[in-house]
Amino acid sequence: MSTAVYDVIVIGAGSVGMPTAMHLAEKGLKVLCLDQFASPGQGSNKCAIGGIRATHSSPAKIKLCLDSLRTFGHWKEEHGWDIEWARGGYAFVAYRPHEERLLKNLLVVQKQAGLNIEWKDRKELLQVAPGLREEGLLGGTFSPEDGSASPMRSCLGFHRRAVELGVDCRFNEKVTSIMRRKGKVVGVRTDKGGYATGCIVNAAGPWARAVAQAGGLDAPVVPDCHEAGISEAVAPFLDPMVVDIRPAPGSENFYFYQHKPGQVVFCITPNPPVVGSDRRETSAYLPMIARRMVDLMPKLGNLKVRRTWRGLYPMTPDGAPLVGRSASLEGYIDAIGMCGQGYMLGPGVGALVARLATDSLQEGDAAILEELSPARAFGGVEALK
Repeated sequence: MSTAVYDVIVIGAGSVGMPTAMHLAEKGLKVLCLDQFASPGQGSNKCAIGGIRATHSSPAKIKLCLDSLRTFGHWKEEHGWDIEWARGGYAFVAYRPHEERLLKNLLVVQKQAGLNIEWKDRKELLQVAPGLREEGLLGGTFSPEDGSASPMRSCLGFHRRAVELGVDCRFNEKVTSIMRRKGKVVGVRTDKGGYATGCIVNAAGPWARAVAQAGGLDAPVVPDCHEAGISEAVAPFLDPMVVDIRPAPGSENFYFYQHKPGQVVFCITPNPPVVGSDRRETSAYLPMIARRMVDLMPKLGNLKVRRTWRGLYPMTPDGAPLVGRSASLEGYIDAIGMCGQGYMLGPGVGALVARLATDSLQEGDAAILEELSPARAFGGVEALK
């Protein structure tokens, strides 16, 4: 029996892999998407809380997420599939001069990269996010075109569109080796068979390193654990995602918003990081974030929490993604190391990878690929990682 042949094989059917497969198919390529789980988005995608922002300090990430926002914002009208998109914006609050200076300094880079964002004084910010604790509030930045959507409905939407375009999706199938010959990709072996191709995209999220090693490569991607939670649904009272970047004992920052159906969804960045792949939630998380949330917005104390969960952030040494061609293996492309932002970066990264794979780069793409190059020297950490 002959081996099936594809123009591109995408490894991973989640936040990055599924839109990448879709965009490749839009370019007219024959695409196979492989995933070790039972259906789209069953890795880290289903653990995302749904925030989508272009409010970063990295020009590359700003531009990619602006592209993603266009995809999310027009999905229902273009494809007829409701992904629960809501344009509520992002509000980064400042209660100390340190955060005020940081946020104001970042406005220069953010505006240069095309982001619609402004500093709001105390009174203006309280109009954007009523209910914030007024004592000590200095103001904050607000980016009105950011928003949120349902990660699972989005991934299913990308999957539906990909299948319509002819993408072959195979689930419960784990990649065991990447076949190579004379420094070039020639195919993939899985626990269920083999497929021929001259191009592979590694979009395996927290499992990206194992995929790279299956091809004799490596990737500096190490997962760490973040916990999130969701409340009961209540009447609408909050439009933006609220982000507090002040550190506190046990946490670096936290953020929350009201999802379109009414639930408040929230997450915290642990400090020190919890490195590893243990996805069992802990008893320490909810008391820690509840105190911070109620201190920032006292009326949240009346909410009932329905459940909590734990997801994996595929981290890189500098907190920025790895996107681009391998320098040592022809036909191998990385779309990995999204550092917990794969959901918001996914459509933009997928479109960029599709242009890269078809040698159809647009103006500005080269600068993004240089900033996110897998071969870059790692230094510093992005301010709004």
